[in-house]
This record gives sequence, structure tokens and C-alpha cells, in this order.
Amino acid sequence: MSTFALQPPIAILTLSLLISPLFASEQPPAFSQTGLNGWETESFQGQTDYQIVRAGDQPVLYAQARQTASGLGWEGEPDLQRTPWLHWCWWVSNTYPGVDETRKAGDDYPARVYAVASTGFFRWQVQAINYVWASEQPKGSDWPNAFTSRARLLALQSGDAQLHRWVAESRHLIDDFKRYFDNPDPQIQALALMTDADNAGLEASAGYSDLVLSTSAEHPGCPTAPPDNS
Repeated sequence: MSTFALQPPIAILTLSLLISPLFASEQPPAFSQTGLNGWETESFQGQTDYQIVRAGDQPVLYAQARQTASGLGWEGEPDLQRTPWLHWCWWVSNTYPGVDETRKAGDDYPARVYAVASTGFFRWQVQAINYVWASEQPKGSDWPNAFTSRARLLALQSGDAQLHRWVAESRHLIDDFKRYFDNPDPQIQALALMTDADNAGLEASAGYSDLVLSTSAEHPGCPTAPPDNS
């Protein structure tokens, strides 16, 4: 992976800074309802394949990376004072044994979700939290992105213990930006996700449920079956 922690926020914020609050969306489009509509592709090394498949009776996003790195991003202006909780579920086929995720050469993850906050007028004035399914870094650890100090990585899952299972995640975005960036009032301008395997030179697949911003800490639930293509 090259600089997705920096470049997509810049690309996304370039657009989102021009969006009138009257028209800016407060909720990312639901894969289960509108497919990929409203999500923009950002490519860095080839194209990770993203498609909508079924997981039981629920449509989900399914990603396949074959030595590639590209992601999907959404621009919006959610009101975190009203909906501070971000919920999602993810499913992973495999991890990348032996990578050093604290270095540029090891900045690959079978699944990651980003929250990006604007900190100024210029497009490079951003902060990004990357929630990742790590291969080697332990669950619960965090570290600075190898490409930019404006991004922080948090390992919500790690290793192979939960492979081929849907795992529910819930994060309080205000609390996280306050903790990792000393920013108590993050102005979120974008959410993004990516499955990449370009540095590892391997392959991985991942499933993502809808990303949901909520007033409640209660998770809406995960699919009950694996993605069809898995």
C-alpha cells in the first residue's frame, strides 16, 4: 500500500469541502440498499475487486485483493454530536504472516475502515483513524501510520482466530479522535474502507456489512452466513 492513509482523505476532502451542508449526507450509503452507489474508488496499485454479494439473506460488500491496493470512500458531513457511534461487521479469509505493519513495506491489511476528519481549510489538513484487521500487531494495539503522522492505526482484530467469521465492531468516534489526536470535536468529512495486498504480494478476501452511524452503542447485528463468493 502506498499512501491511502493520506491520499484518499485529501481526494475525498477536496470534494467534501465544496459540498454545501444543505446537500451533504450524514449517513454513508448502505451496501445492502444501494450497492456501490455513493462510494468512490481510489486506486494505488491495481484494482481490488469490490462487488455486492449475498451473505445469507443480506447483501454485503465483498473485496478481493490480488497483489492490489484500491479502496472505496464516501464524502459526507455526519453530526457526531448526534450519531457518534460507528458500527460495522467484517469477515476475513486470511492474514499476511510475517509482515511488519509499522513499516511502509508492511502496510497491508486484509480489511480496514477509515474515519477522516478535517482540521483546516486546506485539503492536506486532515486526521485519519484506521481501524484494521492486523496480521502481526496484537489486538488492541495502536501505532502511527508509516507514511504520515496524520493517521493512526488501531488493531481491532489480529491474526487468524476469527477468520471466516463475521465480527461486529463498534467505535465511538469522538472518544477515539480525542484519545489519539487530542481532538474532542472531530469534523468528520469521510469514511472509507480498503482490502489491500500489494506489499505482501499475496491475496486476501474480506466482507463488509453496512457502515452505520448511530446514536446508540448497541450494534445492529451481523450477517448470519459467509459471503457467497467465499
